[in-house]
Amino acid sequence: MSLETVARQSLYRQTRARGGELRSLADRRLLSRIWRFAQRHHRKLAVFLAVSVVSALLTVATPLLAGRVVDEITGSGTTRVVVMLAVVIAVVALAEAGVALVTRWLSATIGEGLILDLRTAVFDHVQRMPVAFFTRTRTGALVSRLGNDVLGAQRAFSDTLSGVVSNLVTLTLTLVVMLSISWQITLLSLALMPLFLIPARRIGASMARLSREAAIHNATMNTQMTERFSAPGATLVKLFGDPGAESGEFEVRAGRVGDIGVRTSMLQSTFMNSLTLMSALALALVYGLGGALALGGQLQAGSIVALALLLTRLYAPLTALANARVEIASALVSFERVFEVLDLVPLIREAPDAVEVPRRADGGVAVQFDDVHFSYPSADKVSLASLEEVAELDDRGGDEVLHGVSFTAEPGQMVALVGPSGAGKSTIAALIARLYDVDGGPSDQTGASGAVRLNGRDVRDVTFASLKDTVGMVTQDGHLFHESIRANLQLSGPPATDDALWEALRRARLADVVADMPDGLDTIVGERGYRLSGGQRQRLTIARLLLASPQVVILDEATASLDSESEAAVQQALAEALSGRTSIVIAHRLSTVRAADMILVVEDGRIVERGTHQELLGRGGRYAGLHHTQFGTERRSCTPRGPHAAYCARNSVPAKGLTSCGQWEDLLSG
Repeated sequence: MSLETVARQSLYRQTRARGGELRSLADRRLLSRIWRFAQRHHRKLAVFLAVSVVSALLTVATPLLAGRVVDEITGSGTTRVVVMLAVVIAVVALAEAGVALVTRWLSATIGEGLILDLRTAVFDHVQRMPVAFFTRTRTGALVSRLGNDVLGAQRAFSDTLSGVVSNLVTLTLTLVVMLSISWQITLLSLALMPLFLIPARRIGASMARLSREAAIHNATMNTQMTERFSAPGATLVKLFGDPGAESGEFEVRAGRVGDIGVRTSMLQSTFMNSLTLMSALALALVYGLGGALALGGQLQAGSIVALALLLTRLYAPLTALANARVEIASALVSFERVFEVLDLVPLIREAPDAVEVPRRADGGVAVQFDDVHFSYPSADKVSLASLEEVAELDDRGGDEVLHGVSFTAEPGQMVALVGPSGAGKSTIAALIARLYDVDGGPSDQTGASGAVRLNGRDVRDVTFASLKDTVGMVTQDGHLFHESIRANLQLSGPPATDDALWEALRRARLADVVADMPDGLDTIVGERGYRLSGGQRQRLTIARLLLASPQVVILDEATASLDSESEAAVQQALAEALSGRTSIVIAHRLSTVRAADMILVVEDGRIVERGTHQELLGRGGRYAGLHHTQFGTERRSCTPRGPHAAYCARNSVPAKGLTSCGQWEDLLSG
């Protein structure tokens, strides 16, 4: 490998080195952990290192053979010997090419295997993290751990490790051979070494700083593009933003990246030209001093040629090894950042002796809250400062948001949660699905107490699989992945047949809509499902719920953002989904929960009232006030529409003086 090639590689690797404090190479704990993680590839690593040594031996052999050829030509050698040496050189060249291919294959196999292991480990671990982790973490920072950091760790094995071993062997052999030929030329060659190392280190450090600055600007531009190019972001900019200001901000960052590119290019060119000059001077030294020694009878002509060829074998590994510490320390930083994520213990874990949710003879499931107190976990328990991109995490504990909540939803019952925003309704729903955990006993002061039970079994004691099969949820946003309708439906469980998918869509009142789409079940719904209307998204999530067929259904404001027509279609689908199941329904529109078996009024994390619609109206309490606020407004502003209008027309309702949606719904609900 030429000196110029090594220099280019060295500069390239330094520009990819991370900023900040480099990890100590003497960190035995980190090194030991890296080895434990990589030892599954130990056999290939051993072969890889052995082949690297063979490659180094072949690298040194070629200059010696070339020098021997020159000696044979200038001396009294024979044609047969010269031809034989030429054949040996050719064989060595073929062997070098073959060894290089084997080395590259081993390097790629080990590197890609390590990437697979690391990415799979991080991905699997992140999937086990609680929702609180994702609410605090920047997605881009987390994705970077699966990208840049994993690749940085992989380079430690595929590039740096092999390079260090190969260069050490090459350097040792080259020095031994050069000293045996001419110790004078060898020492003078070493004296020139600072002319190679100092520019490499200084210019490499400058390029690394520029590269990090460019990476920061690129990351900011990527964030800006990601947010502005999504459907919600583009809409927000069009409604409230200033496209000119957005473009100007982007142009400034892009211009800075361009300036950095020019400076980086000039640094590279300056360094490579300087290195070429130094290489020429070193060769001049060899030819000048070597020629003088040869004329004095102290060296042979072939030795001069061998020394000239060996010179690059000396400077190249020295240049590479001089920067190896930076590369290794940077790789250790990458490993540490990957391990940092793997070391973050999920707050919600499956118990070692977890069991399935108990089954009743009638197949139903009862949901019970027993004196539940709950506080959201502090940042230091669920997140990392580096993933939030802050200097230090906030370790303050959250305020208690649920205070002694107790209720029971019997199998097949509908329990409605109503109350103002922020009262704790969604938190109650999240505890049932174990998106958060109730933890500790009544005397525990760390954040939570009490228990949530399904058929008498604490949800913390059941398996994740059986909990997922038992509890299903439809949220307000109706989130979908940028995949096909088929793929979004089949998230609910094992792959279902097309007949089962169409049946779920029919029951969700969406089959006709999907059938009219050009690709049917294979239609791509777009990012977050934005190619569908709000009502269609919600009905698709309901179809997914129907396909999963859970015994407990949670509806968290499932119709809050829909128009009247869409809401009517979704309500029909929900009626199908709730039939025969235990359901927890969160709603701001009281008209959607009139038929509930029990209505819980939640305020400030407490249940302040409970009862049926008629019972709560009769008490004249908080629920009655909410009801009057909603329907009193409707009496002033609503007009007959939809199915209510047809019903009222048939029954001469207007003649009775009923002129508002609220009054009509009172009539319809009895």
